[in-house]
Amino acid sequence: MPDSPSQPLSTPRRGRILAIANQKGGVGKTTTAINLATALAATGANVLLIDLDPQGNASTGLGLERNDRRNGTYSLLIDGLRLSEMRRPTLVPNLSLVPSDPDLAGAEVELVTSERREFRLRDALRDARDDGYDPAYTLIDCPPSLGLLTLNGLAAADAVLVPLQCEFFALEGISQLMRTIDLVRRGLNPALRLQGIVLTMHDRRNNLSEQVAADARSFFGKQVYDTVIPRNIRVSEAPSHGKPVLLYDFRSPGAQAYVRLADELLRRERARPAPAA
Repeated sequence: MPDSPSQPLSTPRRGRILAIANQKGGVGKTTTAINLATALAATGANVLLIDLDPQGNASTGLGLERNDRRNGTYSLLIDGLRLSEMRRPTLVPNLSLVPSDPDLAGAEVELVTSERREFRLRDALRDARDDGYDPAYTLIDCPPSLGLLTLNGLAAADAVLVPLQCEFFALEGISQLMRTIDLVRRGLNPALRLQGIVLTMHDRRNNLSEQVAADARSFFGKQVYDTVIPRNIRVSEAPSHGKPVLLYDFRSPGAQAYVRLADELLRRERARPAPAA
C-alpha cells in the first residue's frame, strides 16, 4: 500500500469494540466494515473483523472462499468454541477475520432457546481477553436486521457506527435503529453509545444526496462524521476481486474516503473521555 492513514493519535485505553449496524440492506454497511478495518490496520493497530451476517459478504470481500469458512461465527455463538480457534489471518497485515460460516443462517432460530442468548458474542470476546487476545479494535459487521444476531453485536459493543446511504428511505428508517440502540442500552448494555453516523454512497451531482446529508447533519449534529463516502465504481468492483478497495485501487476516491474516515475515527477516539476510575 503506497500510503496509509496517519498513525493512531492515541493508543486505545483497551480494545474497542464497534458494531457496524443498520437494519436496512444496501447502505454500505459491509463495505464500511471491510475498508474501515483495513484502514485502521494500516496504522499498525491489531484489528479483528467479525462477520456476523449470514450473507458472509465481509468474508467474501476479504478473499475467503465459501468452502473455507467452517468454524466461524456460528461455531463461536452456538458451539461455544474459543475465538482463538475461529480467527483467520487475511491478506491485510494486522487484520484478522472471524468468518461467517454456512450454518450461521440458522443461528437466529437456535439462539432463541439458548442461555444468555443475547450475550453469546460478549461472552466469547470476554473469554478471548482472558486468553490474552485483545485487539486494539474489533469491528462487528451486523446483519441487515434487528434480530438476535444484531442484538448480540450490540450487546457486545462499546459503540455503534451507522452507515447511512444518502437516499430518502435510508434516512426514514434510521429512527427504528436509534430506538433499538436505546432499548439495548436500557436492557442489555448500559455502556453502549452511538459512535457516529457515516454518510455513504453520496453523489454530489444528485440534489437528493445533498438534501439527505443536510437533513442528517441538521438532526444528528456532530454525531454525523465529517467524512463522506462517495458513490464510486472502484468500491463496488473491489469485493468481486476479494480485496478491500484500499488494496484494489488505493488512489480511488472511495479508498481515500475510507482513509479519511479512519483518521477521523482515531481523532474522535483521542477526544473520548477517559472512563471513570
